[in-house]
Amino acid sequence: MSDLTRPPGPKIIAVANQKGGVGKTTTTINLAAALAQLHCRVLIVDLDPQGNASTGLGVEPDEREFTTYELLLEDIDLHRVVQPTKTEGLCIIPATTDLSSADMELVANEKRSFLLHDALRQHAIDDFAFDFILIDCPPSLSLLTVNAMVAAHSVLVPLQSEFFALEGLSQLMLTIREVRQSANRNLRIEGVVLTMYDARNNLSQQVEADARENLGDLVFETVIPRNVRVSEAPSYALPVLDYDPNSKGAQAYLALAREVMKKNAQVLA
Repeated sequence: MSDLTRPPGPKIIAVANQKGGVGKTTTTINLAAALAQLHCRVLIVDLDPQGNASTGLGVEPDEREFTTYELLLEDIDLHRVVQPTKTEGLCIIPATTDLSSADMELVANEKRSFLLHDALRQHAIDDFAFDFILIDCPPSLSLLTVNAMVAAHSVLVPLQSEFFALEGLSQLMLTIREVRQSANRNLRIEGVVLTMYDARNNLSQQVEADARENLGDLVFETVIPRNVRVSEAPSYALPVLDYDPNSKGAQAYLALAREVMKKNAQVLA
């Protein structure tokens, strides 16, 4: 039976696309930072063994004593793994390459698909008063990604504005449907966000037209432009909103954050 005395938990969004190089980690970092700037409390769960979200927010490898590996496999208390970042209101559970062996270790665990779900619903999560948790998934449809989808309320899909972009979506949608049927019947698609968009490029415009025709309202109104400031920011271990708040990229992520907040107005009420 659910505990009616507990506060409502944070909205958990898995940021996923099995295709690499689509702006998944960039979107996770910058959407989280934009939500934090709009006065939300946000946690990033770095579920990618490459640990790029951790690096992009300035968490050095020697500062990652406890990570998502321990969270999944060692039932560690959240207070030991949640770290603040330099961005006010934004925390992270970092990742290291240790996570690359987690898939193999998870196979033998009978609750293997529910470990992240249970970890993020510890009573300790209430102490942080997060509004949103964004899970940065690995660029594959692995057991780690399934864990993210079972833990999440919804999936946000970054879609690169390039040829064949929509073709890769079919396998992801199939995985979402399978998770919905087997483990998380309430899983929804938060939306599809077009990334690396170049308005001067006919191909970008064609991909956008195809996406809106095929996916309708699932596609966010905001598109993320191809922007050098967005590309430069990770090398300074900063979200683009901290690196260059007036850039087109920073303003686009703020607009995306507002759309996400509007969609989740009931959660934030």
